[in-house]
Amino acid sequence: MEITAITPQLKDKTRCNIFVDGRFYCGMSLATTVKNRLKVGAQVDEEKLSSMQLESEKNTALDKALTHISATRKTEKQIRDFLAKKGFLPAVVDYVVEKMRGYDFLNDGEYATEYISHAATKKGARLIKCELRAKGVSERDVDVALESLDGETELAAATAILEKYLRAKTVDRETLQKAYRYLLGKGFDYDTAKRAIGAFGDEED
Repeated sequence: MEITAITPQLKDKTRCNIFVDGRFYCGMSLATTVKNRLKVGAQVDEEKLSSMQLESEKNTALDKALTHISATRKTEKQIRDFLAKKGFLPAVVDYVVEKMRGYDFLNDGEYATEYISHAATKKGARLIKCELRAKGVSERDVDVALESLDGETELAAATAILEKYLRAKTVDRETLQKAYRYLLGKGFDYDTAKRAIGAFGDEED
């Protein structure tokens, strides 16, 4: 393996990108690069290069991850994706995730419960489930969190959304059909959407 380029990172002047054999390999602090005398043309061992980054950058990666979650809670997948984009190797990412779990800063089950508590007034369970899965929350954690969302809660949310949608509109059959499709797009199931529409005088699909 040969280092073919070392370029500064545009968004973080204290870090650089290491390219090996013409391809991006990892991000690394300038201090680590200088300390280990890494330079273009140098022959490197993959295990040693990974070890350099792990030992010198795990605290840097942890600090960046903690800053990333300071505003809002994140899922494990979001933290992994964030650190990977920063150029940290898998071993460093694993270290950070394990540390954050230990501090209870990462808990996908709690994330799902908190997410649902805010999202349930704006969308239905089907859409919420899809969004949580896209964020990396496991099927089990999603299902457990959704147990707190009963049918009447969903109906109340669908009705409130429908009232807002129909505001200033003429409530006729065509408008209600569009409203029905709108509720389905918001993630409500067919029965919930139908019951909400029924309050306005039309229960037909």
